[in-house]
Amino acid sequence: MSTNFEILGREEVDDLEAILSITNTDVDEIVHTVRAHSDALFTWDYERSRPALVKLYEKAKSSQWNASTDLDWSIEVDQATVVLNNIAQNQMIPNFDLTGTPFESWGEDEWIQLGIESQNWTLSQFMHGEQGALICTAQIVETVPWIDAKYYAATQVMDEARHVEVFARYLDEKLSGHYPINAHLRMLLDDIIADSRWDMTYLGMQIMVEGLALAAFGFMHQMTTEPLLKKMLRYVMADEARHVAFGVLSLQEFYQELSGPEIRERQEFAFEAAVRMRDRFLQQEVWERMGVDVREALKLVVQDDGRKVFQAMLFSKIVPNCKKLGLLDAADGWLRQRFTELGVIGFEDWVDTGSEYAALDEVAKDREARTA
Repeated sequence: MSTNFEILGREEVDDLEAILSITNTDVDEIVHTVRAHSDALFTWDYERSRPALVKLYEKAKSSQWNASTDLDWSIEVDQATVVLNNIAQNQMIPNFDLTGTPFESWGEDEWIQLGIESQNWTLSQFMHGEQGALICTAQIVETVPWIDAKYYAATQVMDEARHVEVFARYLDEKLSGHYPINAHLRMLLDDIIADSRWDMTYLGMQIMVEGLALAAFGFMHQMTTEPLLKKMLRYVMADEARHVAFGVLSLQEFYQELSGPEIRERQEFAFEAAVRMRDRFLQQEVWERMGVDVREALKLVVQDDGRKVFQAMLFSKIVPNCKKLGLLDAADGWLRQRFTELGVIGFEDWVDTGSEYAALDEVAKDREARTA
């Protein structure tokens, strides 16, 4: 059995010093190279033998949307106003004593700027993650042995290109600056891309990264008062639900054929991915840009009840999907125990994405509304 140190590079999951020791040392690089070790597979069997994937492929073809024409880019976005409106709507007021902290002397201007930087950072990480999904899904087209999966993955490549496009355009035209990719996110994406096994690409991207993204987009959609971002997130969420369903439907079949040690390896990878994604939401780059001592800031941030709720909600899609794949309780419930320690096992009976993607088809709903 692998130890925390072997999986994460540290013994304690919540070791703040170890988390902060992972930094992005190439913030100015334009091109980042990762060597993939997978084989490209042709299949000469063109029989449509997986009805669930056929249905998903048909849904994907009819749900394509155009970022240039389906979103109203004429909407003006004033970031300071958005921050204030979000605070008012969601009652986002610090609930702890700031005496003796780096925030003791902050006034309204500093808090507004923190909101602006946080927004820039969050959308930047979404954008980088979507490019990771673009590359991983193109890799799935090459490596998955089933023709139905190749067909669907090809539609997801288009989806991911569109997602990178909309987040980049929103950052460039509506917000006030990009952030480099977070080191924890980059480490996870590198590991997913470098793995030679096609099912690990599925697990890392379709189940873990896309599952967390779907939950994060839903949280931001609920919290934001900005109409362009709200509609953009609705459309992206509809795509993401199909993407996660693709992973669930494909891996559910494949995992039935794996041995106990092979399943344990997938469990450990799912745990590592979960922790890496959780770590990146500490937003240390924001505190650095704001001129605040990162360690002092995070001592306070980790006490915030709102952040704890947000951190837990990020797993609301991942945990039920892992359960449906049989990963929670295989190998004496190893992953169940780890998710219990992370405080997220309570989501295990929420609806899995393999069953809910049709309900999130916002493109179809909008088209029906326009027709009516």
